[in-house]
Amino acid sequence: MILGLFSIFCSFCKKSPCASWMLLVSFLLDMAIGTMTRHLNICSTSGAKLNDFAVFTTFGLASALLLGMDGPLNGFLAIIYVLAISVRLCFYSAGVPFTYKGLPCPYASCVLASTSLLTKGNTFILSCMASFMILFMMDQSYYPHDEILESENWKKMVYLGGVIMVFLSPLSLTAFYCLMWSLSYIFFPDALWHKAACLKLQHR
Repeated sequence: MILGLFSIFCSFCKKSPCASWMLLVSFLLDMAIGTMTRHLNICSTSGAKLNDFAVFTTFGLASALLLGMDGPLNGFLAIIYVLAISVRLCFYSAGVPFTYKGLPCPYASCVLASTSLLTKGNTFILSCMASFMILFMMDQSYYPHDEILESENWKKMVYLGGVIMVFLSPLSLTAFYCLMWSLSYIFFPDALWHKAACLKLQHR
């Protein structure tokens, strides 16, 4: 949530690369925090509510501001994006174990942040990508809830690669890596990111 607030501040200051970088860090941090809370068994009702607020702030408001507010169309699309995030959070529970209903917000945010870095904040391309992300979040398709840090070793390496890229690589390479990662999850959820690890957890 703190990174999301800083990203919002950077967007208002017209520093979109910094705002996008913070969203990519938040994308990675969101996965790590989820793993830590499960392993330490510190889940609580208040924590779940705070998590939803953090998701809305970071992957909703902060991500929508990457679209810019230079014109009425961009502002309208940003509002629609925030509303889509709100609806997405309302339908978070898919009713199927270890499954998301609709594209998870962090992946949509990662796509926008990566696109913003690769296109240097091109509002037209960002608007097109945001429109697609809204459709993916609203289509209510099922996506695997495969915790990467509790899954196969190659998925852990993908995560580790993302951490290394975010902190040690040029922003353009980092953006390309994260974009490919997110798009692979969006278009090949079952083939690449199926719930093999979740079946192991069920067996335990």
